[in-house]
Amino acid sequence: MAIALRKPDEIAKLQKAGEIVGKTLQYLQSIIKPGMTLKEIDTLGETFIREHGAIPSFKGLYGFSGSVCTSLNEVCIHGVPNDTVIKEGDILGLDIGTKLDGYFGDAAITIAVGKVSAEDEALIACSKGALYHAIESIKPGMRFKELTKILEDYITEAGFVPLRDYCGHGIGTKPHDEPNIPNYLEGKPNQGPKIKNGMVFCLEPMVCQKSGTPVLLEDQWSVVSEDGLRTSHYEHQVAVVDGKAVILTEAK
Repeated sequence: MAIALRKPDEIAKLQKAGEIVGKTLQYLQSIIKPGMTLKEIDTLGETFIREHGAIPSFKGLYGFSGSVCTSLNEVCIHGVPNDTVIKEGDILGLDIGTKLDGYFGDAAITIAVGKVSAEDEALIACSKGALYHAIESIKPGMRFKELTKILEDYITEAGFVPLRDYCGHGIGTKPHDEPNIPNYLEGKPNQGPKIKNGMVFCLEPMVCQKSGTPVLLEDQWSVVSEDGLRTSHYEHQVAVVDGKAVILTEAK
């Protein structure tokens, strides 16, 4: 399947959807505190998205029950909002999608709840650092597999491992589109499609401590590492414009 090349007006629409994601993440990060439940956080996120004119695109997507993926501690991605109470020292992944005028936004952060250990700080810093390092590396003509290798090298050099079987993705008028962008390399980096101006996609390093082998929990959504240790996840949606990557999911 061909990877879509978006026109400037389409990128502008994607940015509007993306900015609401960024604002929602910023808002939640500012108010989350020990004693809140994951369901409360989900409700606050959904309300904020709707108040800004967008639809929470994760709600009902593939049967997901919430509007915000709330991935607590060992859960790396796709955590389901429930009555679990967060406490001081937890780390919490927040992954949010929006739909606005037929275009989608998608981004994620992992935050510390109060004061966390130095090990958890390093874990969060790895996923965030890998994301921004990869974004700065993007240029037309490089292959997506080269970008994958950049992500993997950053994660492993920091002493961690990428989660396997899950990946970044294209985005546009569908929440998930071509190409798939793993955080670990299979094959050689000089293979596969090249990045071009007009492409829009999400990068999302998912970082584990000892094992990248995923385990799906009983809720059939939450993904953890088989090592049972804490994980972290960051994501931005970017467009390639005039030879460089522009982040579409930052709060303006």
